[in-house]
Amino acid sequence: MKIAVIGAEGDIGKAACCELSRRHRLIKVGRSSGDIIADMTDPASIDAMYARTAPLDAVVVTAGDVHFGALMEFTPAHYMEGLAHKAMGQVNVVLAGLTRLSDNGSFTLTSGVLDRDPIRMGSGAALANGALGGFVVSAAVEMPRGIRINVVSPGLLDVSVARYGDWFPGHEPVSSHRVGLAYARSVEGAGTGKVISVQ
Repeated sequence: MKIAVIGAEGDIGKAACCELSRRHRLIKVGRSSGDIIADMTDPASIDAMYARTAPLDAVVVTAGDVHFGALMEFTPAHYMEGLAHKAMGQVNVVLAGLTRLSDNGSFTLTSGVLDRDPIRMGSGAALANGALGGFVVSAAVEMPRGIRINVVSPGLLDVSVARYGDWFPGHEPVSSHRVGLAYARSVEGAGTGKVISVQ
């Protein structure tokens, strides 16, 4: 398959690419590096990405910024950052790709653990993650041409512990290998409308 991976250079993106590259042709897409540069918060940029890559058999998105901070210091703008970047950024990729993905293709989005197992200062990420899960479950029933859509929801990756482990007290890290397998399950499997948890 020909697969675009948006956010391929992050820890989660690398895990997905490591597994999928064994069997498929990957096009790495990033905001500042990759085979193609694209900003998923900008619909015109996403359109340009599809113009260069279509037809695609699958699109995997592992990117999306959120704000972390104490609840008492959060503002509406802080919450909108995560909704605009992580949630709507990924939704933008789906909407722009509905007519460009091959028949029976798939979208795989990425949320995370914090909407089901919260940490301090993580309410912005939890909000975006929950929005993505709700979108995928609902959008799956209206996907055209046999297209599938799922969202992978990983816990803290083992390779991310050095940077983020102090934020996740008591959380057992998940292996990058298992996270990669979750993306393979979404892309190569038959399920749709699924929140694929890795914990």
